[in-house]
Amino acid sequence: MLGLMQDWPLLCHRILEHAALIHGTQEVVTRSVEGPIHRTNYAEIHKRALKISQRLDRDGIRLGDRVATIAWNTWRHLEAWYGIMGIGAICHTVNPRLFPEQIAWIINHAQDRVVMTDITFVPILEKIADKLTSVERYIVLTDKTHMPQTTLKNAVAYEDWIAEADGHFRWKTFDENTAAAMCYTSGTTGDPKGVLYSHRSNVMHALMANTGDSLGACASDTMLPVVPLFHANSWGIAFSAPSMGTKLVLPGAKLDGASVFELLETEKVTHTAGVPTVWLMLLNHMATNKLKLPHLRMVVCGGSAMPRSMIKAFVDMGVTARHAWGMTEMSPIGTLATLKPPFSDLAGEEALDILQTQGYPPFGVQMKITDDAGKELPWDGKTFGRLKVSGPSVAKAYYRVDADILDENGFFDTGDVATIDPNGYMRITDRSKDVIKSGGEWISSIDLENLAVGHPAVAEAAVIGVHHPKWDERPLLIVQLKQGQNATKDDILKFMDGKIAKWWMPDDIAFVDGIPHTATGKILKTALREQFKAYTFPGT
Repeated sequence: MLGLMQDWPLLCHRILEHAALIHGTQEVVTRSVEGPIHRTNYAEIHKRALKISQRLDRDGIRLGDRVATIAWNTWRHLEAWYGIMGIGAICHTVNPRLFPEQIAWIINHAQDRVVMTDITFVPILEKIADKLTSVERYIVLTDKTHMPQTTLKNAVAYEDWIAEADGHFRWKTFDENTAAAMCYTSGTTGDPKGVLYSHRSNVMHALMANTGDSLGACASDTMLPVVPLFHANSWGIAFSAPSMGTKLVLPGAKLDGASVFELLETEKVTHTAGVPTVWLMLLNHMATNKLKLPHLRMVVCGGSAMPRSMIKAFVDMGVTARHAWGMTEMSPIGTLATLKPPFSDLAGEEALDILQTQGYPPFGVQMKITDDAGKELPWDGKTFGRLKVSGPSVAKAYYRVDADILDENGFFDTGDVATIDPNGYMRITDRSKDVIKSGGEWISSIDLENLAVGHPAVAEAAVIGVHHPKWDERPLLIVQLKQGQNATKDDILKFMDGKIAKWWMPDDIAFVDGIPHTATGKILKTALREQFKAYTFPGT
């Protein structure tokens, strides 16, 4: 027997319809790419998104066609998301921080018909345009005044393009499992892989993100997503914020500490989300200029591990620091660290012990850890295992890749090594390819990195396993010092001593001027392994 309830497909554009109807006057503020602060609201975003749909439909874009966006976080980019999805086309967010060759590969693999881009990225596209065989036209997200001279095929200024539509258009209704958006993994090993989100998975993910123990923003809050719309589905904020009627503040191209602080302060932002490198710049700017943020209540941090010292800095300011973990393949939320019972009343170092974990999953994400043979391991907070996940917003395959990525029980192997404690708190100890195997035991490079970054002279740290004739591998700590700071190998090892097991201590420290990163801000350990491939430990 089936239930007697309405069949109401979970479609992404229904989120914006709700925002326009119920929260129409709620502001969407942007630091525009052209410079000035731009103000609009959800009602206007909705009207203009309908015009985009109408123009794309007139241009022959149909259900399942791919439309790429290469753009910063702006109101125009947000409109484009909903305008593309509203006709059943697929919004393909392309990360402009990738190498041009990777961008070309991704656009060709997705077979994008249209590219919508900010003026910032026109020169990049001009260099690779002759390789983009599927692209029929380029829409530059600006007005006639700021439209650059360009050789891009059939290029048009966005404002002129949508001015040709009157907006008298109805968004389409189709199966909620229809593809809505596409995002490629950063491709640190092999070619990037396309993750194809459905309307249903995006709406379900927005509901997960809106819970109090997740992103937790409501209609009376203001959210500044520093995480780009092209990074891991924007952590779902482009859907979760409008669904709640949350005021949005979009940073455009300026993500430095001073620019982010200015928006946080002037727009009285209560919630913000981004990667650790952004928060490091913000905290440094605030410390240097003795600044405060009285309105900020929550900072969500993901993309890479949030150092304990950074969590403490925000907690000491009276701000909730919510450590998060996820993946492009998970839409991306996987876990968030909050102090649930029995830890609700903890404070000080005991609270930081919990907040430094990656947290526990919201409803909609299932987790397990297994050994290499697939046998499930205990949730004792000590046993390391391969982290696997399942849920309605988790990928079951990659786009145009003929390979099974799920185990026999339908779980996706994240590639991370983790522990899970009896209360469900998960702690990433490494990527499976980064874990250091010393004498048959595992050493967490992430734990060593987080500890080293706690030293006041250390700006960033990375740990890789280096061959050892007796122990197979031993940890090499690679350190970039803060500008104007000094520290010796002995200084850092003394700082770390007593905080970890003796046999975890790095065998040596290498000082470098800079540590390489991926396009999404993660430490690029493949480059470090190449850089130190000839390294041998002293005395071996």
